[in-house]
Amino acid sequence: MSRLRRFVEVLDEDLDAARHGDPAARSRLEVALTYPGVHAIWAYRVAHHLWNTPGARFPARLLSQLTRAATGVEIHPGAVLGRRLFIDHGMGVVVGETAVVGDDVVLFHGATLGGRTMTKGKRHPTLGDRIVVGAGAKILGPVWIGDDAQVGANAVVLKDVPVGAVAVGVPARVRLPKGDVPRPPVEDASQLIEYVI
Repeated sequence: MSRLRRFVEVLDEDLDAARHGDPAARSRLEVALTYPGVHAIWAYRVAHHLWNTPGARFPARLLSQLTRAATGVEIHPGAVLGRRLFIDHGMGVVVGETAVVGDDVVLFHGATLGGRTMTKGKRHPTLGDRIVVGAGAKILGPVWIGDDAQVGANAVVLKDVPVGAVAVGVPARVRLPKGDVPRPPVEDASQLIEYVI
């Protein structure tokens, strides 16, 4: 499979993630044309490619800043974002340079994956797969958020969050799942309403 075909496949997955993640979405065309979170992710994917191309870091940063002005979403082109990311409502989302985000992650408006220091090196969070970050939540510093975790709205996370846990409050407190019972897969974000929004 060619690089271009793989790239288009990833963009298509991002479109499907938004289409299936938002119960208000009526069609793929509507999502492709009117969802700024999708536009921000697509522009990031181009900027990230430029960021990793020798001599193209300035154009990568320029594209990311133009995208921020157009969408209200700021994603540093050096961040590493997994597949099928969905940024719902988008406005105010910030993803820092050394952030790493796994697959099938949902970020609600106002979410920040930010740093706590001005030093070089790893200073932003690492998120596993299938994580939901609620509206206004701040995950700060080189913390790790385990697979299937949820971060509640307006939470401020300063420490690691284990697999399957829920982090809520300021500063965030972690609630571990009861027992060893695996959680059923989440079909849509509305199933997470209790902790996220």
